[in-house]
Amino acid sequence: MAKAKSAFVCTECGAEYSKWQGQCSSCQEWNTLSEVRLSAARPGAATPGASGRSGYAGNLSREVVDLGNVDLSEVPRLSSTFEEFDRVLGGGLVPGSAVLLGGHPGAGKSTLLLQTACKLAQSRQVLYVTGEESLSQVAMRAHRLQLPTRGLKMLAETSVETVLAVAERERPEILVIDSIQTMHLEDIASAPGGVAQVRESAAALTRFAKRSNTVLLLVGHVTKDGSLAGPKVLEHMIDASLLLEGGADSRFRTLRGQKNRFGAVNELGVFAMLEHGLKEVKNPSAIFLSRSEALASGSLVMVVWEGTRPLLVEVQALLDETALGNPRRVAVGLDQNRLAMLLAVLHRHGGLFTGDQDVFLNVVGGVKVLETSADLAVLLAVVSSLQNRPLPRELVVFGEVGLSGEIRPVPSGQERIVEAAKHGFTRAIVPSGNAPKRAPAGMEVVAVDKLTDALEAL
Repeated sequence: MAKAKSAFVCTECGAEYSKWQGQCSSCQEWNTLSEVRLSAARPGAATPGASGRSGYAGNLSREVVDLGNVDLSEVPRLSSTFEEFDRVLGGGLVPGSAVLLGGHPGAGKSTLLLQTACKLAQSRQVLYVTGEESLSQVAMRAHRLQLPTRGLKMLAETSVETVLAVAERERPEILVIDSIQTMHLEDIASAPGGVAQVRESAAALTRFAKRSNTVLLLVGHVTKDGSLAGPKVLEHMIDASLLLEGGADSRFRTLRGQKNRFGAVNELGVFAMLEHGLKEVKNPSAIFLSRSEALASGSLVMVVWEGTRPLLVEVQALLDETALGNPRRVAVGLDQNRLAMLLAVLHRHGGLFTGDQDVFLNVVGGVKVLETSADLAVLLAVVSSLQNRPLPRELVVFGEVGLSGEIRPVPSGQERIVEAAKHGFTRAIVPSGNAPKRAPAGMEVVAVDKLTDALEAL
């Protein structure tokens, strides 16, 4: 019988050491190394977790081939039954892929995957493994959501060895694990949810998916700062990492792709949480543009680019005289540091001083804007609130603002203008580099080069 080996793994960063030491050399934390028992490797088998690539053990080939002779035929995809879900995935589920779905508690991760599994089970073999809830709890939720439950195979288990044994027997096309933080291997001494358990459990499940050509859907928890819990190597093992965002005070959820080997990154899908579960929003711009009938200062519509489509959202600014020596700068849905930089540009090149004002900024609908095309819209909304002058409802704005006050062009400017025209906007202030040769019918496009030009155009 082969002798069991052991290693010491840092519970903070996942670094491995052959012997115990007081401080982790990778993350510099003290007393974070825990002993992990490793089973003896079989001849020809890949070591679990080695170099973060153990998930590809089933795809490794011992024959050297020429890259030009590799078959380039299109990999068949399985529809998740949600167009927004398929959009974020890059066109659907790829057989043999591992997809990690993360999100805060209550965001709707289990609801989305249960809806997907129930619908797919009507025509395909689906195995749903739950480690957080009992089978009766899952059945009650499916009944409340009015989902078709017949045909979906369920398993309440947290042992990876048992899950793999059942999967070998059932041979599902789609395997759902809810969640990876509850799974554990018998050979690992640490508790479920620890760095070693999460890494090795994900590695074993991913190897099975690659070898059997099974779609693996993993639910992952997040930390309080919004990042995926567990070792960073977990995100390297899987093929796609998705994040479901949305607060408890909003019925809208956004599914954002953070990593995707089979599609575009930063693709965005929008869902609405209703009584019968998540429902996809086909036209998210119409949802985020539900504005008040009365004109109000500080409100402006901008066009941002999410993945492969433009999205119209409303940005609101509120300026008020500060009662403190240090004025507040609060941004919800935007980068707060970028807001401070834009206010400095506004003072230097626009001649408007906001040092005695508290500045509050909000993107309506809970959308997080990550690109710089919102710069010009943010500044014009701030000017509107500062001077208490409402902006026209038919105005739409986009453009990046540089430190010298220049307005820089942004990608896909023509598509943004066309999308705004579809929603009834008749005037657009855009960078000169994005001005079209022929504007859409009924749309007046004002091209600007500097911040002063944009202020004059108002």
